[in-house]
Amino acid sequence: MTIIETRLADIATINLEHGQHASPKDGMCLLEAAAWIVGEPFTDSPKCVCPVLAAFGRVWNDALDNEARNRILKPFLPRLIGTRSTPAVQDARAFMAADWAVRVYTPAWLRVAKLDDEAAQLEGLPSLSSVELCRAAMPTITVARERAAAAWDAAAAWDAAAAAAWAAAADAAWAAAAAVGAAAWEAAAAWDAAAAVGAAAWDAAWDAAGDALAPHVLLLQTSAADLFDRMINLTDTR
Repeated sequence: MTIIETRLADIATINLEHGQHASPKDGMCLLEAAAWIVGEPFTDSPKCVCPVLAAFGRVWNDALDNEARNRILKPFLPRLIGTRSTPAVQDARAFMAADWAVRVYTPAWLRVAKLDDEAAQLEGLPSLSSVELCRAAMPTITVARERAAAAWDAAAAWDAAAAAAWAAAADAAWAAAAAVGAAAWEAAAAWDAAAAVGAAAWDAAWDAAGDALAPHVLLLQTSAADLFDRMINLTDTR
C-alpha cells in the first residue's frame, strides 16, 4: 500500500481539532490532515487541495465543535485530496461560496433576527456567478448591511435569540469573506464591516440563546455540507 492508502485506511483514528498545530502529534485540523495523508509538509494550506476549498474548510473547521467537526468534515477528507484545478474552476468555486454566504447563510440568520425584508432582498439577488453580477449586487448588499448594523445598535431591546442571530450573521459574513477567492471578493467584501461585531458578542449571545438557535445551526450545517460537496464535484467549467 502507498502512504496515502495506508493513512486513508486509518482515517477513523483521526480526530480533527480546532486551529493550527505544530505537528501531527499536536493535533490536526481538516487541512492539516489532508497534508499529512499525502505526505506533504505539515500545513493547513496543502498543495493537494484547491485554495478556495482549503480556505472554506479552515474557517468551517474552526466554527464547529469537536463532535460536529468530525462527523461532518471527516468524510470530506479523501475527496479534498487532488482538488487543486484550473484558475477557472477555482474562481467558479469562489463564486459558489460567496453566493451561498450572501443568499443562503446570512439571510437565514437575518430572519431569526426578525430582519425579514433585508433577508428577502439578499435571497432575491441573482446567483452571484460572475464579477459583473457581484458588482451589480453590491448596492443591495450594502443596504442590507447598513440596516442590519442599525438594528444591532438597538440590540439591547431584542431578546437574546435575536441578538445572537445577528452576531451569527456577522460572524458568518466574515467567514465567507475569508473563504472566497479574489474574483468573488466583490460580493464578500461588502460584509467586512460586519466582522466588527466580533467573537465576544457571539460567545455571550450563544451562552444565552444556544438552545433557541440550535435548529437553525443544524439546518445551515446541512446546507454548508451540500455546498462543500458541490464545490468539490465541480471539476470543469465548460
